[in-house]
Amino acid sequence: QEDARDLDAYTLAKSYFDLKEYDRAAYFLRGCKSQKAYFLYMYSRYLSGEKKKDDETVDSLGPLEKGQVKNEALRELRVELSKKHKARELDGFGLYLYGVVLRKLDLVKEAIDVFVEAAHVLPLHWGAWLELCNLITDKEMLKFLSLPDTWMKEFFLAHIYTELQLIEEALQKYQSLIDAGFSKSTYIISQIAVAYHNIRDIDKALSIFNELRKQDPYRIENMDTFSNLLYVRSMKPELSYLAHNLCEIDKYRVETCCVIGNYYSLRSQHEKAALYFQRALKLNPRYLGAWTLMGHEYMEMKNTSAAIQAYRHAIEVNKRDYRAWYGLGQTYEILKMPFYCLYYYRRAHQLRPNDSRMLVALGECYEKLNQLVEAKKCYWRAYAVGDVEKMALVKLAKLHEQLNESEQAAQCYIKYIQDICSCGETVEHLEVSTAFRYLAQYYFKCKLWDEASACAQKCCAFNDTREEGKALLRQILQLRNQGETSSTDIAAPFFLPASLSANNTPTRRVSPLNLSSVTP
Repeated sequence: QEDARDLDAYTLAKSYFDLKEYDRAAYFLRGCKSQKAYFLYMYSRYLSGEKKKDDETVDSLGPLEKGQVKNEALRELRVELSKKHKARELDGFGLYLYGVVLRKLDLVKEAIDVFVEAAHVLPLHWGAWLELCNLITDKEMLKFLSLPDTWMKEFFLAHIYTELQLIEEALQKYQSLIDAGFSKSTYIISQIAVAYHNIRDIDKALSIFNELRKQDPYRIENMDTFSNLLYVRSMKPELSYLAHNLCEIDKYRVETCCVIGNYYSLRSQHEKAALYFQRALKLNPRYLGAWTLMGHEYMEMKNTSAAIQAYRHAIEVNKRDYRAWYGLGQTYEILKMPFYCLYYYRRAHQLRPNDSRMLVALGECYEKLNQLVEAKKCYWRAYAVGDVEKMALVKLAKLHEQLNESEQAAQCYIKYIQDICSCGETVEHLEVSTAFRYLAQYYFKCKLWDEASACAQKCCAFNDTREEGKALLRQILQLRNQGETSSTDIAAPFFLPASLSANNTPTRRVSPLNLSSVTP
């Protein structure tokens, strides 16, 4: 009956709302009693405040002013909605809006309770689930939530597991949803691709995205993630095709702007790239990916203050974005502020405990702060979790070298050379040559002429160590001619770092590296 009475006012207000005339919509809904009209009235007031805040943000001069701009309507809305909430007069949508207002006022605990209540009242409203997802910081927090026992809960759990980097659990949930009858859901396929992207299984993620494009060629959601993968692989033609294709579908979508930005970034046109990321943020100021990518572009342009501001905005949108924390760490590293960058790298590491890049960055930070024991732990851990950039062992070896721990340094260099050769990668000659040079000198000191000679010969293959290698070979030849025998009692008493598959106990007295098969 109330719905029927308010229908005319509601329809008029909804027309104004669709035209983004929020104050006008709210004005015509003032006296309405129905739940639907009340929600639109309050939501119009909320969006009016957000619109004014965004307009002020655009007009403000610098980053300090931007941080001070607030939505003035929030406190009034909270007072009114809390009265209704206590009287139990809010429906599912009203509860959702109350939760959003509480979150905006940084009342996280109250917001979580309200979003859980909203999910119970209206379990099919995905918006409430997503807002709840943004407030949960770890798995422990998830255990204490009393969520409604509905199939939407399974979608929510799969999504939150992906966000919390619990990828195995997320993939299991998505697989069970596929088995339950959602096998043709392009949303689930895209989420699986995002999950593989998060664990940096780039080939698998690319193949799933390509399959998704065949099934749903006009899809724009998640295509910015696809473009990130193409960017990492430096696949210019594919990224160019994707950018042109999305432009034809809808050029004024956030994802399209991000894809074009990535394309220009790959072509090293960083000003143009930043322009497209700014365009994306004009379309949606709360779009996480655009803030982070814009921070990267400012870093490339050496504009550190703008980069810091962009990364901070990304963290405001989502505190779980490890790329923004990592970016802030890199920025402060450039500014030579190691205590700041240590804090940000630690946050990034907490979010990605098994990402070697965070650990190597942490190790470098500790090294600069002269906390060498912590640095060694970080480098060793980076190697143990699977060093992506193959740099942890070299850095660890140099640290041992600095501390005059020659046996451990030699062992790290041996392991590094074995790893490089086993994966068949062509790497920077500088580090391989450094390893061979150190080993040649180490074996020379140990009077292991054969091994020293083999390493010195390898040094001759590199420009930067060629002269040193030749000089060492001459010395070895001279000593042999003088009748000095190779030492047999010093069998390179290495302190061997534990193998990943072993029980992490150090072993001693390993045989010297067989270098006959190693090619630089």
